[in-house]
Amino acid sequence: MEFYINRLYYAAYYAVIALLLHKGLKPTTHNGAKSNFTQYFIKTGEIHIEYGKFYSQLFTWRQKGDYDDLFDFDKKKVDPYFVPVKALIEIIEKKIYSVCP
Repeated sequence: MEFYINRLYYAAYYAVIALLLHKGLKPTTHNGAKSNFTQYFIKTGEIHIEYGKFYSQLFTWRQKGDYDDLFDFDKKKVDPYFVPVKALIEIIEKKIYSVCP
């Protein structure tokens, strides 16, 4: 299940990076991307706070899955993240493409 968390996180991360770059922001770390996303999109209400919570949780879990020994995820924990990650990516796509010619 760690693989799924990793892939869910990176799907969301690359969408967030695209959004930040589109806004002219260039974070150099994963934490910087999370901070910028929260500051410019979650705290402003441009993207609903629940997506910020999902993204932050995936960030934490991805780190635990990649770097902590003996940290295991079960299907029950992972499954609820597929739909919100897909929705977040779609929201970000709309934000980017709605202002593109």
